Amino acid sequence: MKPVAICFVCLGNICRSPTAEAVMRAQVEAAGLTEWITVDSAGTGDWHVGEAPDHRAQTAASRRGFDLSGLRARQIAAPDFERFDLVLAMDAANLAHLRQLCPPALRSRVRLLMEFGSQPAVNEVADPYFGGGEGFELVLDQCEDACRGLLARLRPGLAGETA
Repeated sequence: MKPVAICFVCLGNICRSPTAEAVMRAQVEAAGLTEWITVDSAGTGDWHVGEAPDHRAQTAASRRGFDLSGLRARQIAAPDFERFDLVLAMDAANLAHLRQLCPPALRSRVRLLMEFGSQPAVNEVADPYFGGGEGFELVLDQCEDACRGLLARLRPGLAGETA
């Protein structure tokens, strides 16, 4: 089976998408699937390119054992739609932007991360940028849940794994 490459995307790549990247990476490592699943993140905007994730995101993630310190923001680029099997948006606005950028033949790769979450009524990862610390905790809760669901969905097709 072919390895799976996933890119998580939010607006600036400093809060939600790097959190999702770190959460998914940790879950993939814990499952022993690092040779089968690779993860990255990006933003649809270019405001924070080269910057570390928001210090509030780093602090909240660190309390749960996730390290965002080595990540740097980047903007999604045309080659990413070929490179990644899944391009997972954090919200509907970024999903719409990604679909505009993505070649029509690859649009099935562009989806919402929360499609894999356990709460069908929750469609988007909440944007914590303009709020307090509790928003970053909610992002972690949502990312942990959706990444668990994503990993469960991917596992049966990887290395002969069964769910």
